[in-house]
Amino acid sequence: MKALELKDVRFKYRGSDNWALDSVSLVVEKGEFITVLGCNGSGKSTICLLANGLVPHAIQGDFEGSVEIFEKPVMGRTVAEIATKVGIVFQEPESQLFCMSVEEEVAFGPENLAVPRHEIRERVEWALELVGMKGYNDRSPFSLSGGQKQRVAIAASLSMHPDMLVLDEPAYALDPIGRHDLYSVLRELKGKHGMTVILAERDAEEAAAFSDRIVIMNKGKVVDVGPPRDTLRNPDKLKRMGIQPPQLSEVASLLNARLSTSKYSFLTVDEAESTITREIIGRGGVVRK
Repeated sequence: MKALELKDVRFKYRGSDNWALDSVSLVVEKGEFITVLGCNGSGKSTICLLANGLVPHAIQGDFEGSVEIFEKPVMGRTVAEIATKVGIVFQEPESQLFCMSVEEEVAFGPENLAVPRHEIRERVEWALELVGMKGYNDRSPFSLSGGQKQRVAIAASLSMHPDMLVLDEPAYALDPIGRHDLYSVLRELKGKHGMTVILAERDAEEAAAFSDRIVIMNKGKVVDVGPPRDTLRNPDKLKRMGIQPPQLSEVASLLNARLSTSKYSFLTVDEAESTITREIIGRGGVVRK
């Protein structure tokens, strides 16, 4: 089943002279983890807004093409209706948090859907445990660290029991510990729960290891789509588009140049270590060609 399908989509924000998206077609299958990579202005955030109906319903502009979410057209459906299927988490968690306690924050969505009270309690506890925030129910969201706030924002989306979660640069303002904790949650959503996840990022370092596919955006267009091993193997090309490539891609590129080949592409440190040990160190530093 297709979780999201864009067909020849063009969108220009009101007052802008440039197309934020220019003839973009993309399919995300149910259960896939997709990372959309691009610099500021590449169009990745607009894809996030399309994926939950904010574009074109709430954010006005020139819109062409078609968007389907779980094989139903976005046009003719309300943002509130789409929100029962798609959760969204923005770059700044403060923009989504407004209740006085973590529990109230996570319960807010189900309460507005008139979910029975006993089920709301179950959803709150399930979502908080999933994101590693169990026991924080009575804490003020505004007293938490940046990473904890982001996890509460994810829990608030998960309590709606969405079929797809969309995250727009959720780790941008986080420190390394916060980033690690956030990506641990995303790994669990993919690995244990099979949720469809669309992650917009400008830094491929973390996402490379667990994304099913990478979508590379540049100037409103999709310029490459495929498995991380294929789409991230040219770090110089990524840098020219303002994308920070994974360090392992740069290591692979240096090794390929050293060995006069193009066959190596690393996604994990263990993979890189074993290959380098075999090809160079194991030969006493002599490169095998």
